[in-house]
Amino acid sequence: MFSRTHTAPDSVPSPRHTRRVFRLTHLACLVLAAAAVGLTALLGGCASQEPTMHFVDSVVVRKSDRTLQLLRGGTVYRQYKIALGDSPVGQKFEEGDERTPEGDYILDWRNPRSEYYKSIHVSYPNARDRAFARALGFEPGGMIMIHGRPNWLSSEKVAREYDNRDWTNGCIAVKNDEMDEIWELVRNGTPIRILP
Repeated sequence: MFSRTHTAPDSVPSPRHTRRVFRLTHLACLVLAAAAVGLTALLGGCASQEPTMHFVDSVVVRKSDRTLQLLRGGTVYRQYKIALGDSPVGQKFEEGDERTPEGDYILDWRNPRSEYYKSIHVSYPNARDRAFARALGFEPGGMIMIHGRPNWLSSEKVAREYDNRDWTNGCIAVKNDEMDEIWELVRNGTPIRILP
């Protein structure tokens, strides 16, 4: 008589072997998960040290105070001294009047290579401005921008003179380093309110 030895065929693992493989696989998964959590925490810690850019919600210009304010969440985040046109008092209604318009507009596009150090366009004239100018028999003008100093300025002394007087044709001017900051904080589509 032959005795039979009960062995599992080669293709089917024994229950004991299956439990061991499951434990090793489970352990490997736990180690990998712990490593991933640690790596995420490490990367998160590194990322949190990077400065996070938050755009502002709106811009307010107060012509009489010669200030431009960047608002975030309804509070003033940054404020700058500005220069306006040679005839800044009152609403703009005619091309060449050297006035800055008053009202609600949008900062809708930008030019990194303008004649002045960077520029962001104010959406003047709107339909109301055009109608008002037409009623008076005038062209409303346009190309009102927030920008820095003229690109041709090379003298710091002359630049400081520009910083302390109104000199634009109706645009809103700031110092170049301030324009860099405004450029980074203001997205296209940001509302701007220009007050008397």
